[in-house]
Amino acid sequence: MTYQGKIQNGVVVFPPGVCLPEGTPVIVQFGPEETDSKSAAIDPSELDPIFRMAELAVDTGIPDLGVNINHYLYGHPRVDDVQ
Repeated sequence: MTYQGKIQNGVVVFPPGVCLPEGTPVIVQFGPEETDSKSAAIDPSELDPIFRMAELAVDTGIPDLGVNINHYLYGHPRVDDVQ
């Protein structure tokens, strides 16, 4: 996965929305200086599909899919939606 950021006060700062867990190992590679903010935009087709989940989602018509995903995928017994 590739993220772009800038150095501020000796620290790599990522754009809003990018949050990596503390202690995540990274590799820093110097890149060309961006002169146009439009050229820094990432083409959505280059993103991992997980970032486009909302546009890829379809209505399955199964109201308890989140609770009983193992039932539908693997045939496990259904569970009740206990809160």
